[in-house]
Amino acid sequence: MSKAPPKAQVAAEAQRLTDIPNIGVSLAADLRGIGIDTPQQVRDMDPRAAYERLRGPMGRRHDPCVLDVFLAAHDFMNGGPRQPWWHFTAQRKALMAQFSSI
Repeated sequence: MSKAPPKAQVAAEAQRLTDIPNIGVSLAADLRGIGIDTPQQVRDMDPRAAYERLRGPMGRRHDPCVLDVFLAAHDFMNGGPRQPWWHFTAQRKALMAQFSSI
């Protein structure tokens, strides 16, 4: 069994979506499915909008933890430290509460 290549330590090292911490093969495919093909596009994406766009191709909403991963990836690509996706759960909950009250 081959080992997965190491993840990028800093954003500048990310050449492929799967180089970004927390982004595996499946989520990279989901991102490509909504037109996000490069780490630079992850830097520029709106994580919440990207999460909502997944509903179209998939026909249903993904697990909310996917938004945590998108928040973590976006933060990393904008110079943030490598962090596990679950460090963004509180931010996701606050973000979703803000939009559910509109």
